[in-house]
Amino acid sequence: MVAQALLEVRNLVKVFKSGMMGREIVAVDRVSFNIEEGEILSLLGESGSGKTTIARMILRLLKPTSGDILYKGRNIWKLKGRELIEYYRQVQGVFQDPYSSFNPIHKVDRPLLQALKNLQGIEGSEALKIIRETLRKVGLNPDEVLGKYPHQLSGGQLQRVSIARALLVNPKLLVVDEPVSMLDASTRIDVLNIFADLRDNEGVSILMIGHDISLSYYISDRIIILYKGSIMEEGETDAVLGSPLHPYTKMLIESIPRIEEKWGRKSRIRLDVDQKPTAMSGCKFLDRCPHAFNMCTRKPNLIRKDNRKIACWLYKNNYNQDIA
Repeated sequence: MVAQALLEVRNLVKVFKSGMMGREIVAVDRVSFNIEEGEILSLLGESGSGKTTIARMILRLLKPTSGDILYKGRNIWKLKGRELIEYYRQVQGVFQDPYSSFNPIHKVDRPLLQALKNLQGIEGSEALKIIRETLRKVGLNPDEVLGKYPHQLSGGQLQRVSIARALLVNPKLLVVDEPVSMLDASTRIDVLNIFADLRDNEGVSILMIGHDISLSYYISDRIIILYKGSIMEEGETDAVLGSPLHPYTKMLIESIPRIEEKWGRKSRIRLDVDQKPTAMSGCKFLDRCPHAFNMCTRKPNLIRKDNRKIACWLYKNNYNQDIA
């Protein structure tokens, strides 16, 4: 018997309407994936690929146009009452800008105390004890943080407070959206190590939203490559980033800045991907793909190929293994 995934996303679609004419923009297009207990899954792609929209739907901040999000087998949009409160306790979000996550006119103590009161029913001295223990868990000295306003803390400190707020209620799943993009390099690694410890020591599952390939490689168990709202490639991190199959995955990896020897000195080479219009039909990567051919005018589904999933007609001989 196959174990049930902690979170299942099935054929998720999100369509936005833009302008006076109501032009439809498909931000997420039939995306399906699972998150298992005790794993870190990264959604990786350029800006506009639909990563944050997916995260916001999982956190119930946006309602899908169609498709299902199942948490422990239950559709999250059908939860009510105590079941819904329990979902909010077990699934917590950490966002990109820690300063936007806190009210500047209140000390950081307030949202920490409110989280325990509203979702755990814990108040007073017991709440304060839990808060101090949790702040230490994320590498903070409670005496240096409590009683301070957000602007009195550094970005790294405030992001750790944001993580602590999520951890106060003992979540099972963290949805973290670009959690280190505003931090300096040394602080980034410290924060990522917090997430790794939560996975390894407490079995917390984490959905990591990002565009930094090196950071995703450092922390993720599995990676999903998104482009224009669709999954291009999915699999274990070493497989996808170590031997990429999809042309878009390869282009993303080639775009990483690197140092090379050239004319007797070190120079920085960056290979940028061209920003070309999206194909109106067929594969969404058609107009940017160096390997495009006639079949690419039809939209490819995900198939299994070399222990991963990929949506590309270059592997058309394997389309008898269609999974979507």
